[in-house]
Amino acid sequence: MSTWRDDPNAIPPWNERPKCHCGFRTWLQVWTDPLPQGKKGCRFFKCPDIDDDFKACTFMQWIDTRPLGRVSLKEEQERRVRQQQIHLKGKEDELKRRRAELGQREAALKIQEEQFQAREAQFKREAEEQKNRYKEPAQSSTSDGRNKKEKFLRSTQ
Repeated sequence: MSTWRDDPNAIPPWNERPKCHCGFRTWLQVWTDPLPQGKKGCRFFKCPDIDDDFKACTFMQWIDTRPLGRVSLKEEQERRVRQQQIHLKGKEDELKRRRAELGQREAALKIQEEQFQAREAQFKREAEEQKNRYKEPAQSSTSDGRNKKEKFLRSTQ
C-alpha cells in the first residue's frame, strides 16, 4: 500500500504532521527555489506561525531527500524498456492463447466436416437403397405375372 510519503500528490493526515517548536502542526510545502542544488520539487514541513511583526518560526523538516518523480535519464530509459518488455510479453501471451484457441476451433471444424461427410455418404446410400427397393418389387411383380401366365398356359395345354 502506498503512503503519502511515496505519492507526491498525497497530503499527510493532520495527526502525522510534526509539531514545530511553537507547538503548531506544520504545513506541507514544496521547495520551488533552484538553490540548494537538487532540492527543487522536494517536499518539506514548515511552521505556519507568523507573528504580527513578521518574525516567522524557523522550523523546517525535509520529507524528500530528492524530488519525487525526478529520476535520472538512465533510470527513465530502463523503466520504459521494462514497460515495453511487459507490454510485449502480454501481447506474446495473448497471441499464444489465440493460436491455441484457433487450433481447437480448427480441430472442431475438421471433426464436424468429417461427420457431415459421413452423414452425406449415409444419406446417399440410403437414397440408393430406396431407389433399388422401389425398382425391385416392380420388376419382381412383372416377372411373377409372367411366371403365372406361363404356368397357367402350360397347365392348360
